[in-house]
Amino acid sequence: MIEDLKPYPEYKDSGVKWLGPVPKHWARSRIKHYLRETEERSRDGTGLLLSLTRSRGLIPQREASKKLASASDLSKYKVCHSGQLVMNRMQAWSGMFAVAKETGLVSPDYSVFRNISDGDVFYLDRLFKTPMLVDQFSQRSKGIGTGFNRLYSPDFGAIEVVVPPPTEQDAIVRFLDYADRQIHRYIRAKKKLIALLNEQKQAIIHRAVTRGLDPNVKLKPSGLEWIGDMPVNWTVLKLSQLTSRIGDGLHGTPKYVDASPFHFINGNNLVDGSISIRPTTRCVGEAEYLNHRVDLDETTLLMSINGTIGNVACYNYEKVILGKSAAYIKCNKRILRSFLFYYLQSPTVTEHYKLEVTGTTIFNLSLDSIRGTKVALPSVTEQLEIANFLDGETLRFKKAVSRISLEIECLSEYRARLIADVVTGKLDVREAAAKLPDFAVEPALLDEADDLLQDDSTAEEGEPEAEDEAA
Repeated sequence: MIEDLKPYPEYKDSGVKWLGPVPKHWARSRIKHYLRETEERSRDGTGLLLSLTRSRGLIPQREASKKLASASDLSKYKVCHSGQLVMNRMQAWSGMFAVAKETGLVSPDYSVFRNISDGDVFYLDRLFKTPMLVDQFSQRSKGIGTGFNRLYSPDFGAIEVVVPPPTEQDAIVRFLDYADRQIHRYIRAKKKLIALLNEQKQAIIHRAVTRGLDPNVKLKPSGLEWIGDMPVNWTVLKLSQLTSRIGDGLHGTPKYVDASPFHFINGNNLVDGSISIRPTTRCVGEAEYLNHRVDLDETTLLMSINGTIGNVACYNYEKVILGKSAAYIKCNKRILRSFLFYYLQSPTVTEHYKLEVTGTTIFNLSLDSIRGTKVALPSVTEQLEIANFLDGETLRFKKAVSRISLEIECLSEYRARLIADVVTGKLDVREAAAKLPDFAVEPALLDEADDLLQDDSTAEEGEPEAEDEAA
């Protein structure tokens, strides 16, 4: 059905330079002729607090953040009602709009609009997320620095748009809801496949590092409940016996500089077995690096021990200072780094660490817990065989997951292009919408699939998200 869509029979010049040609029967007007801002405020701070998210729209704040606000904090919050459009003024440039599904309270720095036209507010919500409109919102936002720019209501209302008649808006919304439903079903199936592949990979890792590669090997009790039996020629030793040093990084904040080849990293920089240096990763000067660096080498593994527990990466002489949430493990001659890398990723080990952590909201794994980790240890020769085998297996899984992820990414781009083309009149969906069967959109399904389509963000109270020091 989507493949059969065609342009409208006739077009005209929109009269708006950035819009280009539009269907002949569509009308041009300013946003203020469709929406009017409301200023209803909470008197006593009671009501459901809502947060505006990029993928799930307006959701209860308790689902978006662990930070709770008291009634006194909410006394000046704005009230929105079902069917009203909410805009995050500081994030309008990124398409942060949503239609309220229920009455609730939103940040004073949000703008709330009611529909004053005969049109479909869900059509406008779709329209305001298209690249052309988002670009206009970015150009008209005002403030100091991009992180604090706001799109004020008069500037928002003055923007010209070209929209179809109300009945056609309804048809467009109906068609796009249907298309979203089909796309999201496909994404959910692909997401499940990725999860199954990761489970299979973890099972292969676990069996290899606890049983070896010989399916007929004789076994004996390991003495560890979370490992079970192990080959008869293996031994159990503490990680402290297999390492020359285990420690963590700087307990403090280094002196940052704007740009340098030296970086300050934490546990969140340990991704997929390596150190991830992002554009937002903070830099330090050479003197600061030399002052705080730890003597690491090719025997070193890094592990996240604060917040996200157990991410492991191989150190390869990157010029980095470690933060306190990154531990380092220097292997001695009795254990290969490549074997320990996989051993620490075994599901039994990661589950064991979950029992060892402290903290309620932010978990911490102590260095003593790492030092006391029991390792089922084969000979160095067998360690090498196991590590080489798992290198090949994980590469195979990585290629498969990358291929599926690329399919999801391409579908996401197709979805965005389809929405933009339909709501701006490049494709005519009137006939297709009329032929659609009755259906109900499944919110839970859409929420799950959106997690794959884009990273979610909430910008509480209109403020930009805080950066981790080593993000």
